[in-house]
Amino acid sequence: MSAFPLKFHAIRSGLSALAGALLVSLASVGPALADMDAVTQDMLTGSWEDANNWLHTNGAYWQKRYAPANQINTSNVNRLRPAFTFQTEVIESMETSPIVVNGRMFLTTSFNHVYAIDAATGEEIWHYKHKMGPVTTYCCGPNNRGVAILGKMLYMGTLDAKLVALDADTGKLMWETQIAEPELGYSETMAPTVINNRVLIGTNGGEYGVRGFVKAYNAADGKLVWTFHTIPEKGHEGVWATHDATGRNMLRDIAKEKADLKNAGDFWKRLGGGVWQNPAIDRELNTVYFVVGNPSPDLDGSIRPGDNLYTNSLVAVDLDTGKYKCHFQYIAHDVWDLDAVSPVILTDVKDKNGKTVPGALHGGKTGHIYVHDRRNCSLIRFSEAMVPQENMWVLPTKEGKRMLPGANGGVEWSPMAVNPDLGLAYAVNLHQPMTYHVESTPYPGGKLWLGGAFKVIPTEAQWGNITAVNYNSGKIAWQVKTEQPMMGGALATAGGLVFAGEGNGWFRAYNAENGTKLWQYQAGAGVNAPAVSYTVNGKQYIAVAAGGNVQLNFKRGNSVVAFSLVE
Repeated sequence: MSAFPLKFHAIRSGLSALAGALLVSLASVGPALADMDAVTQDMLTGSWEDANNWLHTNGAYWQKRYAPANQINTSNVNRLRPAFTFQTEVIESMETSPIVVNGRMFLTTSFNHVYAIDAATGEEIWHYKHKMGPVTTYCCGPNNRGVAILGKMLYMGTLDAKLVALDADTGKLMWETQIAEPELGYSETMAPTVINNRVLIGTNGGEYGVRGFVKAYNAADGKLVWTFHTIPEKGHEGVWATHDATGRNMLRDIAKEKADLKNAGDFWKRLGGGVWQNPAIDRELNTVYFVVGNPSPDLDGSIRPGDNLYTNSLVAVDLDTGKYKCHFQYIAHDVWDLDAVSPVILTDVKDKNGKTVPGALHGGKTGHIYVHDRRNCSLIRFSEAMVPQENMWVLPTKEGKRMLPGANGGVEWSPMAVNPDLGLAYAVNLHQPMTYHVESTPYPGGKLWLGGAFKVIPTEAQWGNITAVNYNSGKIAWQVKTEQPMMGGALATAGGLVFAGEGNGWFRAYNAENGTKLWQYQAGAGVNAPAVSYTVNGKQYIAVAAGGNVQLNFKRGNSVVAFSLVE
């Protein structure tokens, strides 16, 4: 997940100082709407067909990011104009995906502020500022990607590795629980997922020698229910895979790794494997699906022999117990930081024989979309490469070796979207050529631990694209190149549209079928967050955050802009 490692410490120290100045534990309450109706489990389950609300950060448990509203469509999107712009007090990167409940929007900012606003006017209702602990150690910016909701309770993970619960009507802190130790490199930027009175949350920190996990907490009081460790104590060596998911040789020295394993000690305790993004949930199979990030240290595989399970994998666990069901590893023993981070999407797919089966999609940093049978995690197919791939899988050296994709992707953390009627998945990609340098260093105790560096090549062009992939064939249906590397995510709608933003401030709508650009708006700061759709009083809105991005150093801002049609 990491980027520009040489800049991390300076960025983090500066932002931590700002955090200390900004963050106190209080909720300021402004003009109020009527009390919000409670969000039931039935509402959360049926959210995929709810055009009025946006109850999950990725739309529904299936995470298709497909809005069923079609008031805004290909014939009238050119009449889309800002309905309001809401400005927060935090001018820093924004990766939030707001949720909307009965005309009320809940959004987050860097440093764990939460705002409740009127989703039709932008009027502030309340504002919560998390009281940060003395230690925060985080990768890639002080971001937060959103909240989850059940009943009248909101749930947020924090940079100091806590899970907090807030009253949705007032912003009052109801309870908080410590998820892990920030002193050891743990922190939270992901949005939680709530189901069956449980709050599911993973951890970032794969660059800090953590042992990754997904945990389930009781939604009422924050007590731990179960834990799944993404690094098993036994069996983490795996099957000694020599080829990646696409069949390419990864140039591993298996004999040396097996010899090293005999004297490797308890390295599994700090092997990484963060879970950066929301899990998807199949209620019928009672199964939770998520992807796991890179091993630690990122680039130095010499001190972590074996496949390093379950890093760089799709993993499925039981919803009730957290027990392992199945997995599929994309890259064993990753030494390129091409971790799996973009959230899993559940949708029906065609198998190799053309039969419809329950599928799971993941967009990889490798530039492929992987299509799985979610009943057993097996790989059905992978897409054509969406970005250039060169010298795969050349091993890092001290002097540096060029290999594409670079460590940012392909598809970074950015959520994909799906139009199930067209059978298309939409991914935002980045092309950022890098060289990979390895340098063995001992575990630094919860501090940044890359085992080298990956460096952008300043003489080579960087750019991005939006790519539509037919997930039943793996073929690219259309592709639009963008000026800058893409990071933030996509939204698809029943109006035949795909929305995505760029680091230069442009927020654009495309024809979902052929990629024709139909509309654009200049937001004034990087649009590096995924958009959402909702309806208030019969009017459809599209909303997106414009706050820029630390990882790619796109222009910062502090706005959420909501758009609707003008007459």
